[in-house]
Amino acid sequence: MNRGHFITLEGGEGAGKSTLARALSQRLREGGASLVTTREPGGSPKAEEIREAILAGRIKSFGPFAEALMFSAARIDHIDRLIKPALAEGNWVICDRFIDSTRVYQGVLGQIDPGLLAELEQATIDGLMPELTLILDLDPRIGLARAAARRRPGESVDRFEGETLAFHRKLREAYLGIAKREPGRCVVLDAGLPPEALADAAWSAVNERLTRRDS
Repeated sequence: MNRGHFITLEGGEGAGKSTLARALSQRLREGGASLVTTREPGGSPKAEEIREAILAGRIKSFGPFAEALMFSAARIDHIDRLIKPALAEGNWVICDRFIDSTRVYQGVLGQIDPGLLAELEQATIDGLMPELTLILDLDPRIGLARAAARRRPGESVDRFEGETLAFHRKLREAYLGIAKREPGRCVVLDAGLPPEALADAAWSAVNERLTRRDS
């Protein structure tokens, strides 16, 4: 495990991405890997500031493309300051959300022209694609219930959790569509599994797609 790899976790609200990121990190460290865990939007100081604005809903009134631009600005800083340096040092990088979230939330649901979004994505990531994307698939009703249960008393619903159930159903379909189009990169996992079983399934995918490639 001397070589670093870039893994992203994707899925709807309450799918368990943060929990899975911690479980994978622990297993990789036990195997001798050095790694960095991060998230989007966020991951660097400037990107975290943008995250706060987006999730508070302060960009929503400007429309989906403005949101996509803000996500891209955060992603550029995140890549330059954290992800690329970490990979260059041989670290594994596990990121909670990345390009597929923009493709789904602003592209499919925001109805931004696919060609325009693809150009924006290419300019943003400059060829840096995840080697493995784990898509956590879950009934949106369960995911939203989980998200509500973890919310602290008095904490407001964020920009995306507050959308309709129909929105979240379309989001799920869009993620599954990405997985179908890019099977070489994406693996769909049943996020309804108990956390330990989900971690086992994810670990199997990591071993199959990445660690065996290094041996």
